[in-house]
Amino acid sequence: MARARRMRFRSDELVIYPSHGVGQIVAIEEQEIAGVVLEMFTIAFNKDKMTLRVPVQKADEVGMRPLSSPELIAKAMTTIKGKPRVKRAMWSRRAQEYEQKINSGDLMAIAEVVRDLHRDEDPREQSYSERQLYESALERFTREVAAVKKQDEEIAGQEIMDILITRRR
Repeated sequence: MARARRMRFRSDELVIYPSHGVGQIVAIEEQEIAGVVLEMFTIAFNKDKMTLRVPVQKADEVGMRPLSSPELIAKAMTTIKGKPRVKRAMWSRRAQEYEQKINSGDLMAIAEVVRDLHRDEDPREQSYSERQLYESALERFTREVAAVKKQDEEIAGQEIMDILITRRR
């Protein structure tokens, strides 16, 4: 069973780890932990200078997934063109929901956060926590778009910003 899961991901493949975004599997190796031999994915997040080890049998459980399809990227780009939807709940509740969406690893949920928190006016008008959530969502979204389109993050970021700036109000 672990072999079947292992075949789902290969070494050198880019994957999405929900709470960290785009990473690259640099190795699939066995490691002994507390006397038990486990097969582990070693995932490098070069931008964050971080390495993560995930047991192969836990990959699905933690939400690790392959990169989105180009079709899903196009759908997410359409989502950010839409009109922001801001609920009338207290900020603390909305912030918690935004954080959950960002950490879900779901590209569409992250696109919704980018759409809802983007401000055309001076970003200094946003509260610190709102700006932090927006920047976190935008960074995750940009990294996945760049990885799927096999382009530089700056180019993907500019494409996303062009959409956000020109969207209908």
